[in-house]
Amino acid sequence: MSPEWTQIFQIKAEDLKQGDSWELQYDENIEPNKPNMDWKEYIRNTSASFECSMCRRKWPSNKVKVLFHMCLRNGQGTVKVRPLRQNCKKCTNAPMENPKSESENINTLMEKLVEKIKQKCYHEKLEESHRPFRLYEVKSPHEPKHCEGCIKGVCTNNL
Repeated sequence: MSPEWTQIFQIKAEDLKQGDSWELQYDENIEPNKPNMDWKEYIRNTSASFECSMCRRKWPSNKVKVLFHMCLRNGQGTVKVRPLRQNCKKCTNAPMENPKSESENINTLMEKLVEKIKQKCYHEKLEESHRPFRLYEVKSPHEPKHCEGCIKGVCTNNL
């Protein structure tokens, strides 16, 4: 996860309740549908690109799941984030690779995250914004066996 995620989150989090401070932490140990007690979960789809560290092949995907677990205690808010990975379909035993997101999509992701924090941690009634993600031109079908979201049961092909 690039420092840009944290920077954009800090700007968007200024919209949250005055006096509370929020931080975004990368945590590759959080699991979908298993937030710790008192934590709320938000799973969001976005678009990103990947690069295989073995063969350098690059591919885009519009089915990239990002997992957020959030908690507010005594004025201190924490959001743990884990972008789910994909691996190369051409390489045998290819490692799972982290997605690379464009600023525009990180902005949209953080905006939607702050909306969810307002709903789940502050119980605000909000209308969902309909700001779309910038989609990529994807020429090949989504490959569930190469997608961590599919493997963990949170990615569905019909989104």
